[in-house]
Amino acid sequence: MAEPGDGSELEPEASGGALFLMAGGSDGGGGGEGDAEELVEVVDLEPPGPDDLANEMEDVDLDEEEAAWEDEDDEEEEVVEEGMEAQDDSEVTFSKHTASVFCVKLDPKTNTLAVTGGEDDKAFVWRLSDGETLFECTGHKDSVTCAGFSYDSTYVATGDMSGLIKVWKVDTKEEIWSFEAGDLEWMEWHPMSHVLLAGTADGNVWMWKIPGGECKTFEGPNCPATCGHVLPDGKRAVVGYEDGTVRIWDLKQGRSLYVLKGQDGHQGPLTCVSSSKDGSLVLTGSVDCQAKLVNCATGKVVSVFKAESIVPKSSAGEAEEAESNSVESLGFCNVMPLAAVGYLDGTLAIYDLATQTLRHKCHHESGIVQLLWEESSPVVYTCSLDGAVRLWDARSGKLISEYRGHSAEILDFALNKDASIVVTTSGDHQAKVFCVQRPDR
Repeated sequence: MAEPGDGSELEPEASGGALFLMAGGSDGGGGGEGDAEELVEVVDLEPPGPDDLANEMEDVDLDEEEAAWEDEDDEEEEVVEEGMEAQDDSEVTFSKHTASVFCVKLDPKTNTLAVTGGEDDKAFVWRLSDGETLFECTGHKDSVTCAGFSYDSTYVATGDMSGLIKVWKVDTKEEIWSFEAGDLEWMEWHPMSHVLLAGTADGNVWMWKIPGGECKTFEGPNCPATCGHVLPDGKRAVVGYEDGTVRIWDLKQGRSLYVLKGQDGHQGPLTCVSSSKDGSLVLTGSVDCQAKLVNCATGKVVSVFKAESIVPKSSAGEAEEAESNSVESLGFCNVMPLAAVGYLDGTLAIYDLATQTLRHKCHHESGIVQLLWEESSPVVYTCSLDGAVRLWDARSGKLISEYRGHSAEILDFALNKDASIVVTTSGDHQAKVFCVQRPDR
């Protein structure tokens, strides 16, 4: 496991006081820069004298020398690639998938089982301790992109891109319900009942009682419902759409409580939504590189966190790269008034919600795929396209540790309740279990 080098000097800790939020919509968050100075190690090499150079240049065939250099470069590249594959910090590897593994969730009751779904049209429920398969969720005919356990681990649901959703009883390993919706965008279990929600490409959000199958639909705009999340009270859900709008739905009444559009919405498709632990706040993220903080009680935008406040304005040569940036993942810290936003350009931004300012930016060499906060500490985990999982101290912005083992990008990951285990899925057809070593506990 690679240990991080020294980071920048510590910044002051966020105020642990009360969180004060304005009800009115404010257009500019992320004011404070909080940039950490980058430390650069300079190594002075004693330059060779002219006589040394002259001696080295005598009797040199430049063509042969150039060919030799090319061979050395090729050898070095091979060694680096072999080295990347050789470093494996994982404890268990699950290898039953035969193509990219897109999703993973842990069973919430015991945290001993995982469900993974992949491009091979397969999903498996398996044990974290030894990687042994409990059962295969059969019958899918398209990539399984969504999977998850019910709140009490009684059921596990799997969903594929075509919209075929299946539910299995974990203890009997039997399929007990299935439904074909439209092309599937996301799927999530209700936090406290056997109710399953899903968003589809036709703009609908579906809600089913399991195993009975009683159904309710929430009609959105005529465009995909790209992301969604049931709020902690279990009575409302926040849903983001491809047209940049956000709706907060009353699940019982079947009506939208608030619609955020125009300036309050986003200027591009929504990519992710998340809520604070008490459900009073929601964060929405989009390909427009903005994250919006919304008061759920009023439906008002409290603050807007913009990528421009993080990354220096790009030159003309970097314009194309800047165009492709987007918010990929976001979430709230449970124990401090902090939020994290992960970007496709590799920036992890930590915001102070009390002051609504940028507190830290943590750099990754490649794009962030997902982030997760520890349940009971201000530590945020990221997985990225370079195949690594990283732990960051949100108070200081410093890298705590890094875990590797995949030979391709990580596509999803999950964290157990006490943050001792991370389970990752990757384009290398594998899922891996990492035991997290933390010196501070």
